[in-house]
Amino acid sequence: MDEGYANLPTSHLLGSVPAVTVTPEERKPAPVADAGTSRLQQFPPVLGANGGGGGYQPAGTPLDGDVEPQTNWRGYFNIASYAPYFNVDTDAVVDRLISSVYPMDGFFRKIDANPDMYGPLWITTTLIFMLAAFGNFATYLMQRKTDLNIWNFDVGYFNWAASVMYGYAAVVPAVFFFLFQYFGSRPSLVRFWCMWGYSLFIFIPASVLLLIPVEFLRWVIIILAGGASSWFISSNLKECTEGADMMVLIVSAAVLQFALALFIKVFFFA
Repeated sequence: MDEGYANLPTSHLLGSVPAVTVTPEERKPAPVADAGTSRLQQFPPVLGANGGGGGYQPAGTPLDGDVEPQTNWRGYFNIASYAPYFNVDTDAVVDRLISSVYPMDGFFRKIDANPDMYGPLWITTTLIFMLAAFGNFATYLMQRKTDLNIWNFDVGYFNWAASVMYGYAAVVPAVFFFLFQYFGSRPSLVRFWCMWGYSLFIFIPASVLLLIPVEFLRWVIIILAGGASSWFISSNLKECTEGADMMVLIVSAAVLQFALALFIKVFFFA
């Protein structure tokens, strides 16, 4: 009896098992997204291990830990969510400052993976204090030739500078972000904030030169600064639109940037 079962074919006991063919493409591992890059493309960035934001990391740097990122609404109210935008080294900030006054240096590619908010915040804050202080001093230099008795330090310059510069640096990039999305492009809001913030850097040395008490030279300086800043905005917007026809929006952004330069001249250095 046992010998009979032993002589039976194996296929009668187990049944036929179909062969599974695996192609060479299926053997390849699935591509893994660069978590360091994708994290900084969100606003706010998702939390990493131990609730931290991961810090500033060059492109391609792997993240620590295997904790599932936090993507719910509480991230907007967690200070740690914004840490990656401010944990940036000095060399990166200096390199971006140089690129902001030299538009052909590929600024948008430098912030593509790691946009920061540290530079834009301090650029805007520094510009506010310089416009308020140098605007008053420039008025003094112009009026001392006539009658110093009619000159007074205008504290209102600080209020105007803070309102206009902080408002411009925060609202204008957000508006163009939504406009670009509406017309089919997929930009990054954080990168727009970063780019527009660095575009204001050229007005810092320009505000120093505007102390020259020669009206013609002041207009030349502000036109050059406004033109360079407008070119910086337009050239980087072209790069981020990925071939889409957004020329109307790009020109509008450049004109608005140049209008800001004229406002600085007319209001603070009249």
